[in-house]
Amino acid sequence: MIIAVACEGASVTEHFGHCESFMLFDTEGDTIKSAVSLPNPGHRPGFLPKFLKAQGAEVILSGGMGGGAIDIFNELGVQVVTGASGEARQAVESYLRGKLVSSGTVCHSHMH
Repeated sequence: MIIAVACEGASVTEHFGHCESFMLFDTEGDTIKSAVSLPNPGHRPGFLPKFLKAQGAEVILSGGMGGGAIDIFNELGVQVVTGASGEARQAVESYLRGKLVSSGTVCHSHMH
């Protein structure tokens, strides 16, 4: 399973669409097999969920995310987990152990 994490450096970002990069973790069971970082190709409405799905993402972890992106991920069959924080690898490990549950955090305004 591929788990995507919206990142600033090696840490989970607060806002999905304006992150610096996406870390893609290839996992098997509860083990991380590999990880790769992809620069954010740009924030355009509706684009990033389709971009990450095309990379094989089945789960997206982020601190927060707008409702439109959440809706598109849901339509694409990608599980959205918001409320994540800290180091990206640790967040993925917590998710794989069942200890990271979505807070349901939806961004309603952009503070950029």
